[in-house]
Amino acid sequence: MHDAMASLWGWIFGWFGAAPRGDVLPLLIIVTEIVIILLPLVVAVAMLTLAERKVIGWMQLRLGPNYINFFDLPILRDFRFLNGWMQPFADVIKLLLKEIIVPARSNKFLFLAAPVITLVPAFITWSVVPLSPGFVLADINAGILYILAMTSVGVYGIILAGWAANSKYAFLGSMRSAAQMVAYEIAMGFALIGVLMAAGSLNLGDIVRAQSHGVGSWFVWPLFPLCVVYFISGVAETNRAPFDVAEAESEIVAGYHVEYSGAAFASLFALPEYANMILIAALTSVFFFGGWLSPLESLGGFIGAPSFFWLFAKICFFLFVYLWIRASFPRYRYDQIMRLGWKVLIPVTIVWIGVEGVMAFYQIGPWKT
Repeated sequence: MHDAMASLWGWIFGWFGAAPRGDVLPLLIIVTEIVIILLPLVVAVAMLTLAERKVIGWMQLRLGPNYINFFDLPILRDFRFLNGWMQPFADVIKLLLKEIIVPARSNKFLFLAAPVITLVPAFITWSVVPLSPGFVLADINAGILYILAMTSVGVYGIILAGWAANSKYAFLGSMRSAAQMVAYEIAMGFALIGVLMAAGSLNLGDIVRAQSHGVGSWFVWPLFPLCVVYFISGVAETNRAPFDVAEAESEIVAGYHVEYSGAAFASLFALPEYANMILIAALTSVFFFGGWLSPLESLGGFIGAPSFFWLFAKICFFLFVYLWIRASFPRYRYDQIMRLGWKVLIPVTIVWIGVEGVMAFYQIGPWKT
């Protein structure tokens, strides 16, 4: 991909009859690659909000959004489930046109900075995720540590959003969310220790390549308990149902973002939450399901070749599981959520790390020579 971007910019400069400076071309290549990642991600966030309402409506025998379309295309009359595909863009326009109200007694700087602190980590974490065999923005050797660091920063934005608003409801919601995220980040960290032990590397590309000997070599099989713990912790980290007590409308109004409106609400709540959902789905695919590797390698051709198509398919599956969980389970009590994190998930990961040590000693599974 890097060579393709260099060729593209070389052609553009050649078309204008100019030659790029040596220090300008690498910067242009990096900016282009960032746009290639972020622009589809923002569109995917918008489409995920539509998919959520459509899928849950289908599960609950409702239609979901079915009115707002850009053109009255004949295909929309023949396939009713396609109706309403412009609803996410209508929501964005509505939020952007709304007034951003800053509470009079709030800390105005922190009140406006909190959405940025929440939004930025949700996007920059994608820089180390390998999207295909030849495309990763930053192929660093400490990829897992970088992911843990960036996903931990988001909690500061939530705490500041609740504290800066000078509202007891918002502050209570932010404290509950912070305690929940800390508890489940520990379980996620221990689960990733198991992945590190199996792959022998912190680099996400190396982790995918360590699973390149067929479906049987995917880490989901020897690390199945850690895979379950990681995904459940990811659901809790993103404050999704049934772990959404931080924004439980029936208890504390709307949680830490109760005082936010308009674009500030969208950047604090909608964008980071859905972007992190896609990120957790992608990381689950990379760590446990072979990332961009094909489950049908023996067939050869496009079906058997490793590509972004397979990573995209796995991400879509785990996003569907996200929506399935939301439609199926009632909200947990706060004490139940904390008990699950501290007394169930963390002990499970610690025990399975010990099991992995035994498997490594006897050269079973990924450690087989």
